[in-house]
Amino acid sequence: MHRATLLLLCFATTLPAQVTSENNKTLRDGLQRYPEADTNKDGILTMEEGRAYLAKMREKSPSEAKPTAIGLKPDFADVDYGPHERNKIDLYLAKSEQPTPVVFMIHGGGFRNGDKSRWATDKQMSQLLASGVSCVAVNYPFLDTLPIQDILRQCALAVQFTRSKADQWKLDKTRFAAMGGSAGAGTSLWLATHDDLADPAAEDPVLRESTRLVCAVCNSTQATYDVTRWESFLGPAQPEFRTSAAEAALFYRLPSNADFATEQGKAVLKECDMLSWITPDDPPLFLNNPQVVAAPTNRGEWLHCIHHAREVQKECAADHVLCVLAQDPAEPKPDAVQFLLQHLKVAR
Repeated sequence: MHRATLLLLCFATTLPAQVTSENNKTLRDGLQRYPEADTNKDGILTMEEGRAYLAKMREKSPSEAKPTAIGLKPDFADVDYGPHERNKIDLYLAKSEQPTPVVFMIHGGGFRNGDKSRWATDKQMSQLLASGVSCVAVNYPFLDTLPIQDILRQCALAVQFTRSKADQWKLDKTRFAAMGGSAGAGTSLWLATHDDLADPAAEDPVLRESTRLVCAVCNSTQATYDVTRWESFLGPAQPEFRTSAAEAALFYRLPSNADFATEQGKAVLKECDMLSWITPDDPPLFLNNPQVVAAPTNRGEWLHCIHHAREVQKECAADHVLCVLAQDPAEPKPDAVQFLLQHLKVAR
């Protein structure tokens, strides 16, 4: 077993269950090397997922154990879309004689860690490429350098930059979509619902490009990044959820929670509030939040449970926006890739 796995095994037997790749380097390293261990694809490796994956690995004999997948190689790697060191994209081009639609793949990690390289071994990206859809894996700045409202704008810049290269890369700029898990899901939701950020008067031609999408897939999404709204649909936050005032201040770069009531604070919260951005002209959404609980009992559920998706679904229903929730029983529904192909108008 690889050294990283041995380290993960050691930590899995000694660390408390609430430790995740958000706050533990060994789990982050494990997630980087073994992305398949992240079973709910939210971009965060929990101790429960780590232990389950290790148990599965131990059950295999050496002859059955498969080597770690090398993954796909991008056609264009580490392309700069802005001045920050993490303003990088990898472009995976589908084989086609015609301009191809595009899906932006946005990694999770709580806006504190993660990397675009995880998508190179993602089965869904392979399926999209095989179906004639090009993919753009996005890196973005983290909270240690920028507040959430600026990080979201950086991801919008990645969309604008890619649109500006559409002719060069033979992309169909009218058929752009996004997908991601956890932080990547919330960002995809924000991109899908936010008003167009194109500035026709901008000197920079990139900033004249549209940020709008034709659909989005959100796995383990947050409903809004206005965290002051969370208790209204999740219930009261418990101490073990670690939702301190200091954390909120870091999230927005506001001096304290008292500043939420200022004009500046209100503007920041509005900018980050996907629920308030939902309007009838928004594109279709596919939500998959598999943590179905009556109420959150730990930080992972506080960040990712079904109530986030239900709140988005409720707002979409009020504005007549198509919102497919994977956890809804009843009618048959497409999976995430089928949903993307359908709304990108890809013939199958």
